[in-house]
Amino acid sequence: MTNTSQENIIPGNSNLGNSNLLAILAPCTFVLIWSTGFVFAKMALPYAETMTLLATRFLLAVGLLLLISLIWKAKWPRDPIQILHIAVAGILLHAIYLGGVFASIELGLQAGVAALIVGIQPLLVAFAAGIFLKEKITARQWIGLILGVSGVILVVWAKLENGLGTPLGVSIAVLALFGISIGTVYQKRFCGEMDLRTGAVIQYAAASIPTGILAYYTESMVINWTGEMVFAMFWLVVVLSVGAISLLYILIRKGAASKVSSMFFLVPPTAALMAWVLYDETFRSTALVGMTMTVIGVALVNLRPIKKLGLRTRPS
Repeated sequence: MTNTSQENIIPGNSNLGNSNLLAILAPCTFVLIWSTGFVFAKMALPYAETMTLLATRFLLAVGLLLLISLIWKAKWPRDPIQILHIAVAGILLHAIYLGGVFASIELGLQAGVAALIVGIQPLLVAFAAGIFLKEKITARQWIGLILGVSGVILVVWAKLENGLGTPLGVSIAVLALFGISIGTVYQKRFCGEMDLRTGAVIQYAAASIPTGILAYYTESMVINWTGEMVFAMFWLVVVLSVGAISLLYILIRKGAASKVSSMFFLVPPTAALMAWVLYDETFRSTALVGMTMTVIGVALVNLRPIKKLGLRTRPS
């Protein structure tokens, strides 16, 4: 008599396992791709100044996403006020956030440290919701906030003491942090119904205006198109600006956006690991302790129990 496993005799159990595996792997893939943005920013910056690089990236992304939107016949917003809200969110999330990250790295801040500073964004968003939306802040979240902020301060102090980065670079990274934090809340409040494809076209187009103006008046606007630069731009535009956005769109449609949010605490250590492999960026003992504190702090604030993520460990 042939042995048949319990997994095979329970109807739908195999499909359930595959579904749960996909529900874990897809957000992991998104977070992994998102983490590469910091190291590829560092790769591209030797060949173009910050605002020139970003304005070019945004315009190329507009072209690709516009083509995708037309092929998929995505819905465009019609209300001028709604379009304005989408544009404002785009300036906050792309021009200010990415501009701050790229500028801080150009000023000598390590990619892993920049990722760590902006990586505490879930802490600010959670506590902004507590203050402005009257949501309850738990004791666990308070502990997470203290750990997260203390960890960032410890890392930044250790890096500056060793001459890695400047106070100006740190300040600009903090500006990027506030850009993505305010932008996240603003988009959730005013742009919740937008189609992510057409919305991204509007947001990148809006972000290209201030970055383009700054590039015109403050930079040479020269790009050295080496092989490394072409590869970095391809990754920043196609893989990040288009691929990551498309993956996020699929995750939202599948109801998995909360899983992505809950895993964002993995971005700083992932980016730091990539920067170590590619650029020999290291974290000494003090900075490593700070990194660990921040990751744990963000996880405490943002990580949800498995049952709340909709993942089941056994068939129902």
